[in-house]
Amino acid sequence: MAKKALVVGATGLIGRTLVDQLAAADHIREVVTISRRPAPHSSTKVRNDVVDFERLDEFASLFDGDLLFSCLGTTRNSAGSLEAQRRVDVDYQLRAAQLAADKGVGHYLLVSSSGADVESRSAYLKMKGDLDQAVLQLPFERISIFRPSLLLGEREELRIGEKLGGWLLPLLCTLPGLRRYRPIHGEQVAAKMVAVSAQPGSGVETFALDQLFSD
Repeated sequence: MAKKALVVGATGLIGRTLVDQLAAADHIREVVTISRRPAPHSSTKVRNDVVDFERLDEFASLFDGDLLFSCLGTTRNSAGSLEAQRRVDVDYQLRAAQLAADKGVGHYLLVSSSGADVESRSAYLKMKGDLDQAVLQLPFERISIFRPSLLLGEREELRIGEKLGGWLLPLLCTLPGLRRYRPIHGEQVAAKMVAVSAQPGSGVETFALDQLFSD
C-alpha cells in the first residue's frame, strides 16, 4: 500500500531533492512538507504547509502519516547564536518527532551527522548526538538514522566553510585511511532515505557514511 510521507526541512540541501525523489517514488502516494517558509512543488502529490515552529503543537494535525523524514538544520551563523541553532537542530526536530509518534507514524527517518555523540566536545556534534538519543525514546515502530559527513550540493544560502571543505576534502580523502570521511552529495543521502523507506524493517538502524554511497 502506498504511503503518506511527511517532510520537515524540505527547503534544505537534502530536503529539496528528497521531496523530488519521494514525489517520483511508486511507494509514496502523498508528500506533505512542513516548513517555516513556503516550499512550492510542481508535483500534485506534494502539499506544503507553512507553520510557526515556535507554536508547533497548534499544527499537530499535520503530523498524521506513515513516514516522517526529518532533515531540518541550520548553522550557528545563520541562527545568530549557539542557543538559537540548538532550538532549530534539536528542539524543533524533537517536537516534530514527538507529534508524529503521538499520531501513530510508524517510521521515522532522521538526518544526523557523522561523529554525532552526546559526549562530543563539538557543540554541533553534541547537538546531533543529543537528538539521536532523544528520538530513540519515542515509540516509533522503526527509526532510521543517517549519518553523512560534509554535504555537497547547491544551497540557498552560501556557507563559506562548507564550500571550502567541498573543494579540499575530496582531494584529502584520496589519501589512505581518509576515504571514509569523504564528502557526499545531498541527493545521495536522499536516495538512500527513499530506498530505506520502501523496504520493510523494524527497530533501530543507523547508516554510517559508507552505507550512504551507492558505489
